Amino acid sequence: MTNWTITNMDRLTADGFVVTVHWTASQTDGDYSASTYSTVGFTEQPGESYVPYDQLTEAAVIEWVKGSLGAEGVAAVDAALAANIAEQKAPKNATGTPWSA
Repeated sequence: MTNWTITNMDRLTADGFVVTVHWTASQTDGDYSASTYSTVGFTEQPGESYVPYDQLTEAAVIEWVKGSLGAEGVAAVDAALAANIAEQKAPKNATGTPWSA
């Protein structure tokens, strides 16, 4: 299961409109973990009403991020994290020298 978190938000000081959301998504499987960080930008639309900044919740903003990514984007994040963990469990490449212990 992917854990989504909001790490920060950039907003307009005039009205509190959130212009950028900084987010992370992570998965853990026993001793293995993977995470990714990205941002999503938003543009204020004239005439639209918005939730006041001080009333925003992390859950609501996570839904904004997922909505911006779309179902395919969310699935791609989930798949990339799972693939990273699978690679950690069974690496396809290794480093070292045969004479080193």
